[in-house]
Amino acid sequence: MPSIYDIKPRFQALLRPLVRGLAGAGATANQVTLAALGLSLAVGALVAAVATPRVLLLLPLWLFLRMALNAIDGMLAREHGQASKLGAVLNELGDVLADAGLYLPLALRAEFPPLPLVLLVLLGVIAEMTGVVGVQIGASRRYDGPLGKSDRAFLFGLLGLLLGLGLAAGAWLHWLLWLAVILAALTIINRARQALREIAQ
Repeated sequence: MPSIYDIKPRFQALLRPLVRGLAGAGATANQVTLAALGLSLAVGALVAAVATPRVLLLLPLWLFLRMALNAIDGMLAREHGQASKLGAVLNELGDVLADAGLYLPLALRAEFPPLPLVLLVLLGVIAEMTGVVGVQIGASRRYDGPLGKSDRAFLFGLLGLLLGLGLAAGAWLHWLLWLAVILAALTIINRARQALREIAQ
């Protein structure tokens, strides 16, 4: 199934000159990973603490920057000899913790229905765990959609943009989040099936 993750190589190509500069300046992949986590937690706390809808405009801005940071840490690791076991652990745990710290605070806001939002975050964690389990059984790390990490980021960024610009929350938001819950569940199933199919070939 297609996913926004599929455009990652082109995005990385745009970032490569910046990554070379960061590597030359002594920046490390683990530093970038930890910075992305810390800033995600800070943005999540701010979104929960400030009642005005305009604060939600931080979501699309930060999620775009976080996508860039996630690409940068991976490129520093792979292309500049910084890959490590610690880095692999920080990368996987950092992504899951950053997602939870950024999205769960939205359940404290009046615009968002808590139940589907919390379920979506939980299923997102399980989807990433399923992707990692692929490696344990001898397959590759699975990033299959239809609602992977990048797709969830696009969804929450779009919601932040629309609500931050003044679109009223209502039944449409409930239905959209429940649809996302279904797609997240399908992502878990798809990643497991693709991993099993890969090792069966």
